[in-house]
Amino acid sequence: MNNEIHVSPEKANPNASKVKYPASIRIAGYVDGRNVGNPRKIGISEERVLGLSVPEIILDQDVTDVVTSSLRRRLDDAGIQVLEKDDAGAMFELSGVVKELRYDVKTRDHISIKLETTLKEIATGKVVWSGEVEQKDERFAGVSGNSKGDIADYLKQQVGIVTSKTTEAIDSVLVATRPDLFNLTPGAKLIPGVKVFVTPEAAASVQPAVVPVPAPALSAADDSRQAASANGVLVLTTVPTRAKVYVDGVYFGMSPLNVEVEPGVHAVVAKLKGYKSASEKVSIRKAEKTELELTLEH
Repeated sequence: MNNEIHVSPEKANPNASKVKYPASIRIAGYVDGRNVGNPRKIGISEERVLGLSVPEIILDQDVTDVVTSSLRRRLDDAGIQVLEKDDAGAMFELSGVVKELRYDVKTRDHISIKLETTLKEIATGKVVWSGEVEQKDERFAGVSGNSKGDIADYLKQQVGIVTSKTTEAIDSVLVATRPDLFNLTPGAKLIPGVKVFVTPEAAASVQPAVVPVPAPALSAADDSRQAASANGVLVLTTVPTRAKVYVDGVYFGMSPLNVEVEPGVHAVVAKLKGYKSASEKVSIRKAEKTELELTLEH
């Protein structure tokens, strides 16, 4: 009997944006810093697992490969070009250490992951961002217990959370420091669960760009009245960032951003794959700034 847990490679997301930004990253790879001897071993099972006849939980691939595959998928979803590790045309290089990846099956399944990542600019060798993401979770497998497939699916889900947070942090700082690569200028935002080691000071000083709302066709009389009035500004942030923002059904870009709109009540909706849409109506007053934060839930 094959006792290895099969973790299928992360496939391309068919719903991901087809637009790829000029920003490009090559993944140099992660090293296994767990000191467990076997790079495929992740834990012990004290309970019955269908298809598993030994207590050790061992994957069919190294844990570093599982992490790299997941991170590659998340970067691709974010619109960043992911190149081969020896591609000389990449702008940035990503490397890191799998400091912890453990999965134990007891009365409940317990999983613990800690991933340290460093992003550097290839041309200068400068560290652009370095941080550590930690994720701990547990679940009750149910009265029927676990199967090898259940363990693989839960592991992929939790690794995906870690790599999503890592990608969001990297994406945020790249957007803040190199807006020319993304065609927008949101500021860096703290990501829950991410402990930042290195981040450029410039990220704190970047302000979101103002995106004007196209003005409707006006008559001469309306145009005269419009000239005498002033629009308001909606300052919009979302948790997490990079959500698609719609105002009155019209797409204006990804959060965070400032939107110049006419005074009145407007319907604001934020959408992000993997999260429930968040919406709220907001009243905008002329010549005033109105702040709104929307939180998208899983």
